[in-house]
Amino acid sequence: MAQSAMAQQASDGVVKIGILNDQSGVYADFGGKSSVEAARMAVQDFGGKVLGVPVEIVSADHQNKPDVAASVARQWYDTEKVDSIMELTTSSVALAVQGLSKDKKKITMTTGAATTDLTGKQCSPYGFHWAYDTHALAVGTGGALVENGGNKWFFLTADYAFGYSLEEQTSKFVKSKGGQVVGAVRHPLSASDYSSFLLQAQSSGANVVGMANAGLDTANAIKQAAEFGITQGGTRLAALLFTLAEVKGLGLQAAQGLTLTEGWYWDQSDENRAFAKKFMDKTGRMPNMIHVGTYSAVTQYLKAIQKAGTDATEPVAKALHEMPVQDVFAKNGKVLPNGRMVYDMYLFQVKKPGESKSEWDMYTQLAKIPGDTAYMKAADSGCQVTQ
Repeated sequence: MAQSAMAQQASDGVVKIGILNDQSGVYADFGGKSSVEAARMAVQDFGGKVLGVPVEIVSADHQNKPDVAASVARQWYDTEKVDSIMELTTSSVALAVQGLSKDKKKITMTTGAATTDLTGKQCSPYGFHWAYDTHALAVGTGGALVENGGNKWFFLTADYAFGYSLEEQTSKFVKSKGGQVVGAVRHPLSASDYSSFLLQAQSSGANVVGMANAGLDTANAIKQAAEFGITQGGTRLAALLFTLAEVKGLGLQAAQGLTLTEGWYWDQSDENRAFAKKFMDKTGRMPNMIHVGTYSAVTQYLKAIQKAGTDATEPVAKALHEMPVQDVFAKNGKVLPNGRMVYDMYLFQVKKPGESKSEWDMYTQLAKIPGDTAYMKAADSGCQVTQ
């Protein structure tokens, strides 16, 4: 097919992808502008075009506010002709944008938010959940600690959809393994003082404090837990959503010994190290699973457009459901009927300062969590996909 004919299959003469996330708040390091750069890398590595037309990345800061995110998404779709929206850090934001996108029959590919509602009761035939979810984190970090004696849990939970989902998923898994939950407390997003919450955890008799939060919330809670001497008494801290970006910001002295689950680490293979070097050259930092997951989502979306021969939503969504995911991020990944992309996750422990051999040498891999174990089956998710 001639290039001009191919271009006719792409609406507006351009394929436009929006990266919508937190670029200035508590999750700015978690995804932020580095996710935007990862998306641009994906476009560049794909050749800059698909179906003979250019691919453009646009981005915006949603400030962790669902109403702001929905307003940006609506403007992107209605005025700026954006074809799909990705990243979507913060679960309440992702749910709002995926709901709007479902109504407008537009594709979302979420890499930054965690709630299983995205592929559960609020799923969409055009919604895809790519990098991780709360169930995978619960299976990984929660399961490992219960099996190693961490059987009495107290949760420090962010007071919004993501925190509730992570606490609920982990609680179920802890109990299924014979552990118990002795208490929980909720804190506002971007809290500055965790002292009262940590004192409640300390007095609960728990031997694990599950941090059902993320980003700077988790980092600040860990710092203050160290000041209270909580871990000196034998209590373990479980960072239920913590990535390389936050470990680097916290430092090994404070983060050492933490267990956490990620889907990707830069030092696992030559392929990962090569990608990480390219990313480091562009951003000045090593990528976490959100950044590489965004690279993967953009790449797979472009592959789906290429396979479908059009950027129209229905055939592209069909291709995304059918195609295996085989790239630097996921090996033998597959998309379930509810839109959840399943791939292997990994349990890591943060190294002690004396064990680290370089600036970004921070993890010891403890276990691989097979994708079929890490994620809920589509039949169990409560998803009723209708097109």
